Amino acid sequence: MAEISEGKPGQPASSPVAAEASPSQTPEAQAAAKAVNTGRRRIVWACIWGYLGVNFLMFLRFFFPRALYEPNTTFNIGFPSDFALGIDQRFLMTNRVWVVREPDRMFVIYARCTHLGCTPEWKPAENKFKCPCHGSGYDSEGVNFEGPAPRPMDRANVSLDPTGQIAVDTSRLYVDDPRAGVNHFNDTGAFLNV
Repeated sequence: MAEISEGKPGQPASSPVAAEASPSQTPEAQAAAKAVNTGRRRIVWACIWGYLGVNFLMFLRFFFPRALYEPNTTFNIGFPSDFALGIDQRFLMTNRVWVVREPDRMFVIYARCTHLGCTPEWKPAENKFKCPCHGSGYDSEGVNFEGPAPRPMDRANVSLDPTGQIAVDTSRLYVDDPRAGVNHFNDTGAFLNV
């Protein structure tokens, strides 16, 4: 049988417990060392739980689709008698259109600059549409005359519904492109005779 040596008299036995609690360390130093180790463990566990928590939130986000709510492309704007001569801006914020009434006809301009798609502003003092992005200018009928816009603004399809109200459909646009030799502004549906 092998004998277990207990070491020389006066020396502590070599064991892991005895190595941790050496008599040379004071109780305060031992408590500080234990607090440092506990603090490190807490930081590591906090990082692990934080990582898992963020991944769990991303997992939950997957179940809520990112839907884009756009206005309806077909809508009624009222009766022809509701509009005075000139530019009506009532539907600019809700449907992105201007209603233009002339003495003999009405049409609806889709408020999108043909340069890069910004929304122009109506300047009544200057009697023109002005794009704030790059300075394209359009007259009161939406025809470009200054700036980088390559063609006039598009017009939406307009018709009278059975009740006599004006129905606008912005999914059907009429284009005038002089460079391509295309002009649909005089097509049926591009304007209403009033």
